[in-house]
Amino acid sequence: MTTHEQIPSFLAEMPEPALDSYLNPSIVPKSLPSGLARVMPWHDDLLPTALQEYVRDVAERTQCPPDFVGVALVVAISAVVGRKFSIHPKQHDDWTVVPNQWGVIIGRPSAMKTPALKQALRPLDALEARERKQHDMAVEEYRTNSELLDIERKSAKSKATKLIGRGDRIGAREELTKVSSDVKTPVQHRYTVNDSTVEKLGELLNENPNGLLLVRDELGGWLATIQSEDGSVARAFYLECFDGNGSFTYDRIGRGTMFIESCCLSLIGGIQPSRIASLVNAAISGELDDGLIQRLQLAVYPDDVREWRLVDRWPNKTAAERVEQIIDHLDQLPSENRTAIRFNPEAQEIFNVWYTRHMRKIRSEELHPALQSHYLKMPKTIAGLALLFELIEGRRETVGAESTTRAIDWANYLMSHAQRLYGAAINAPLLGARLILERQQKLPEPFTSREVRQKDWTGLGSQDAVNNALAVLAEHHFIVGYEVASEKGGRPSTRYVWRKS
Repeated sequence: MTTHEQIPSFLAEMPEPALDSYLNPSIVPKSLPSGLARVMPWHDDLLPTALQEYVRDVAERTQCPPDFVGVALVVAISAVVGRKFSIHPKQHDDWTVVPNQWGVIIGRPSAMKTPALKQALRPLDALEARERKQHDMAVEEYRTNSELLDIERKSAKSKATKLIGRGDRIGAREELTKVSSDVKTPVQHRYTVNDSTVEKLGELLNENPNGLLLVRDELGGWLATIQSEDGSVARAFYLECFDGNGSFTYDRIGRGTMFIESCCLSLIGGIQPSRIASLVNAAISGELDDGLIQRLQLAVYPDDVREWRLVDRWPNKTAAERVEQIIDHLDQLPSENRTAIRFNPEAQEIFNVWYTRHMRKIRSEELHPALQSHYLKMPKTIAGLALLFELIEGRRETVGAESTTRAIDWANYLMSHAQRLYGAAINAPLLGARLILERQQKLPEPFTSREVRQKDWTGLGSQDAVNNALAVLAEHHFIVGYEVASEKGGRPSTRYVWRKS
């Protein structure tokens, strides 16, 4: 006979319909879908041969997905190229693509996003360190020359005073004219920026017209800020910077009018799935559908690396030096004479075939408008990648078939990751349900939605998110919900119990 201890105490408070459902042996839980679309895995051939070993080496030593390293490295290289080169994707059209790229690496806190970013951006850190050192030397020389100029001006003023006393105004003017020019203030060449106001970023872009790389270890804060109502002006500015070949003017009391001739910005950062899901949801719902999320074209959301092993060896010095040489070579290319190139005939045919198929497919299929908008921006990305790969290979006359084919391989890879990104936002309740199911032992029985909310689990940061996830669990017969009258006469509360399998 069943003992009193074996009978759950909550059965006494369950209404009859809920109790019948709970005890009905024919009702069994249905498996939850994964909620995440499958993505294409990273493969070495996505990059030119000279970069492949470096990505493999970093990914192995840090035990992170190679996608993180590869994407961050491509974005870094795009920032070095900046506006030096552009490509006309059509032979008889003025459509111009600057190859600056916007990327984001998406993964859980334990996915090693930060180490991957630091390693991939290390060649740029070396360039920054070199420029800071040269700038410090230039500042010292500037101070010395400024002191000398002050002395020369005092001497010239004294001479001019004497000449004026003699009635020689022309001679006095000539003496003062000799020292009328100021010593030019040295400007540091920058490659990256981390945290800046829009106004300051505009100044930096005017000082560095080839473009800059915005690096945010945690991109969620930046995205949330510029997608807020207060960040509307900043958002408009960043949207303009995506194209890489536009300009921007803003007017401020105190600062006056600033014209930014070269709005060219590359972008890379990391973010957790739950943080970007809410921002993608805003785009999907139309709340903030201005195309910002869709500009994160190099967004990668790979599977978690479940296996871990200790790797303790020195970095591959040869691979690192090869990457540094490529970036240094691209950095040394002159930026004054901006060069626009085109595909060679074979590459043009390859691009045209892909471009035509891509545009027809996304217009004919039943895609969510937000995802369709993402895909519509992809031709710029693919043309820019083809140009970058050609420059990495050391060729600068036309873009050839090999680089174009490699860039088109990125299209398939990136589209699969975009499907996971947007699908994760659409299926957020399902993902929340899976998380609650995995952690059911951490909840009391019975439990309330409020108790789930208090756990503050990833993706369940609001009461609505919790309620939606619990609704999925109830729909799949994992839990049974029932109402209990409040002892204080208030609204009844809903409690949940796990169905016994």
